[in-house]
Amino acid sequence: MEHHSASIGVLVVGVGFIAEQHIAAIHADPRSHLAGIVDVDAARAAGAARANGGVPWWTDLAEALARPEIDACVVCTPNFTHTPIAVAVAESGRHLLIEKPLATDVAGARRSAAAFAAANRVLMPAHTHRCYDYARTVKEAVGELGRPEFVRLAILGGWIWPDWRAWVLDPARSGGHALHNGVHLLDLVTWWTGDRPETVYARGRKQTAAELGIHDYLEMTVGFAGGATAVCEMSRGHRPSSFAARDVLVVGEEGILTLPADAEGGTIVDESGTGTLAPAGTNGFAVQLGAWIEAIGGAEPLMTPDDGVLAVAMGVAAERSIATGVPVRIDDVLTEAGA
Repeated sequence: MEHHSASIGVLVVGVGFIAEQHIAAIHADPRSHLAGIVDVDAARAAGAARANGGVPWWTDLAEALARPEIDACVVCTPNFTHTPIAVAVAESGRHLLIEKPLATDVAGARRSAAAFAAANRVLMPAHTHRCYDYARTVKEAVGELGRPEFVRLAILGGWIWPDWRAWVLDPARSGGHALHNGVHLLDLVTWWTGDRPETVYARGRKQTAAELGIHDYLEMTVGFAGGATAVCEMSRGHRPSSFAARDVLVVGEEGILTLPADAEGGTIVDESGTGTLAPAGTNGFAVQLGAWIEAIGGAEPLMTPDDGVLAVAMGVAAERSIATGVPVRIDDVLTEAGA
């Protein structure tokens, strides 16, 4: 389906809490408008539709995709549903922005990527952290440091799920915490270094309770082809539950970048002395939506389907490493799913 109007009609599929951020971004961008809502829960779909000006809503995706006013989709459903929904969107001729991870396994991620390649439509995995100020600050500054040799990224927080029935806590539906939340960090350190990840060595703890189905505290070490190492620490088990902290360190051949906890600005130290990185205040979801719209218009996407497939492979490798206690090669994960 080719789009010819000034504003892209966006269908939001799945209206859990993260969908609210995407919908706000759609409303704020004059190049897009909310054209409808799909959710398997009729009451939830109807409520979200009322809250957004009475837009149309459906419980059946195929019925919504039959509507000509739908130009593109934002998918915010549980991870295990991503592949069949993505393929349906591709086959309908729509563009897609889909919440991370692209799938819960590499085969599913590749299937989605292939469907969009065949349809000649844009598929952008929504790794929103690439659009946050801190991540963009680091990406832009890394060039001043020379070849990265070591990266440390810690994102620590408290419990965010409503109760123990949350689908995220079921590894069969989420893929595990390394694939659901840890994948943000794995993708970022790969994006920052600009290098090919070779191995992931991970350890997980069930910090909140032994009965947890996932590891809510993760330590993941990534080895890159060029010799760099990245250490990623991810937590949803800190106390109090409102706790949130972030810490970034990048060591390059020519200098060191630090971005302290909860700071958008940071410091670069090199042979010329110490410099500061100015803080910013943009909305990551708005930046992401804008990048997707621009990609639909022909611009280079902020994140490609291949990036999404690689991120899934890294998350799968991390989960496997936690289970086995040994480093896992990314190429082994990719090869098992078919070259």
